[in-house]
Amino acid sequence: MPYTARRQAHSAMPMSEMNITPLIDVMLVLLIMFIIVIPMAVHTLAIPLPTSEGRFETQAVNTVHIDARDQLYWNGQSLDRQELLNQLASAATMPSRPLIRFEPDALASYERSASTIALIKDSGVETFAFVGNEKYRAFRVD
Repeated sequence: MPYTARRQAHSAMPMSEMNITPLIDVMLVLLIMFIIVIPMAVHTLAIPLPTSEGRFETQAVNTVHIDARDQLYWNGQSLDRQELLNQLASAATMPSRPLIRFEPDALASYERSASTIALIKDSGVETFAFVGNEKYRAFRVD
């Protein structure tokens, strides 16, 4: 069989291989476009961590109080948020777990109270109680 006859016989058969080079090119272009379009991660999550031991004495029963000006107190002694976290972390590591009582003032802001409760929860304290709610049983309507 001459060469031209073989060539005509092969051209009549369907092609069994697919050219995937254009598919790969399109996929690479799409990948580059997605990488360019995706924004950079600029948000951070600030996780408070204790920086030292608590500077106040930890008793068997401790009270965290928030006054009307949103000032924090540990057993009547004024402290800031980081010092409270240090104090709570020290209390959580004690072998006999002390009771932490939370007593916000009626005029304390909700935001400060909620963030303090979250701080107490995240510090690892297991014995926790709300106190002073009985003062607010009867609501006054002016």
